[in-house]
Amino acid sequence: MNRSILDKEVQDYIKANRQLDPAAMAFKKSPFAEVSSSELATQIDGWQRAYKKLPTWAYSSNIYYPDKINLEQCSSEHTALVKQSLIRKGCKIVDVTGGFSVDSCYLAQEAQIVVHCELNEKLSQIVKHNAQQLGVANLVPLHTDGVKFVEDQEDNSIDYIYIDPSRRVNHAKVFLLEDCEPNIVALQDMFFQKSRYILCKLSPLMDINSALQKLKHVKLLYVISLDGDCKELLFLQDRTFEGETKITAIRLSADQLQNISFTQQEEKTTLVKTSTPLKYLYDPDVAVTKAGAFKSVAKAFSLFKLHTHTHLYTSDTLESDFLGRIFQIENVYTLGEFKKLNTFGKANVATKNFPIKVDEVRKKFKIKDGGSDFLYFVTDYADNHIVIHCSKIL
Repeated sequence: MNRSILDKEVQDYIKANRQLDPAAMAFKKSPFAEVSSSELATQIDGWQRAYKKLPTWAYSSNIYYPDKINLEQCSSEHTALVKQSLIRKGCKIVDVTGGFSVDSCYLAQEAQIVVHCELNEKLSQIVKHNAQQLGVANLVPLHTDGVKFVEDQEDNSIDYIYIDPSRRVNHAKVFLLEDCEPNIVALQDMFFQKSRYILCKLSPLMDINSALQKLKHVKLLYVISLDGDCKELLFLQDRTFEGETKITAIRLSADQLQNISFTQQEEKTTLVKTSTPLKYLYDPDVAVTKAGAFKSVAKAFSLFKLHTHTHLYTSDTLESDFLGRIFQIENVYTLGEFKKLNTFGKANVATKNFPIKVDEVRKKFKIKDGGSDFLYFVTDYADNHIVIHCSKIL
């Protein structure tokens, strides 16, 4: 950590130039003897990323930004707020995998103390400095191995262990939970000796059913999306819990939080009717589909499905709180009718439970991407291939 970056004249320079291209800045001569052009570029790049993802950091003075990879891997403020809502006020937390401390800073707003463990000494120093700038006095950054730190604590001395296992091991991606570092599957028994709760953040690419089989006492599972992109899976393990996991799909946007909760048994036993396309069409958010709430979301909003395996929904009355995109249906064509009548030179195309992919559909029907029209190529309840022309409402 180069503390010269925090000098007033350097900070003023970064603020004056923070809208510039960081790559171009890296090739310019630095006006400061103690701060290189690449370091200035890193700070500008960091601010630009924080502006979108971490506005509290971006609009605070004298924030020190780490390498790009640390900002790419950290949580957004939106998802950190969800984690904050899961803990008890006044609790003790150990963040085993540290990082840039976004989650730790938000957890600290409810906790008595959050110990932030980080193996990267430079990053640990950055976290300590930023916590002071942000006024997070009960965050304790330690340059240490988080697993070893937990192991050295007395039994039952921690309330929550927070862990975000890395899916990159020796620069290669891994796809099994037990191959991530640290290995939460192997560590959970030891963690439960030290703490009642484990809050585990996993990649949205992780298989939910596999994780539920390998993680013990999972009380709550949150599947979180932000602006249409599935961001993370959150597993709250409670060593006293023996029931069925409650799953919640959360759809976040800049000004809204929507959610739906269910259990896998409820999803399995829910009956949903199918229908021809009615007045409105509903395309569920990625959090809903990743969570597997295909029937539960239909039940929650009193919707019909187009087909058992076509995860699109319809109704005659508008359900404006639906977790996903909502369209008004303009026309419905059989595939044969569409071939004859196709006048769509430009449209937004999607396929659901349809034998060919979007690119092939575009090529076959000579449809360019874009415009205000939406075309869904789907299989209906009678196993017919149809095309639904609609316009977006929400």
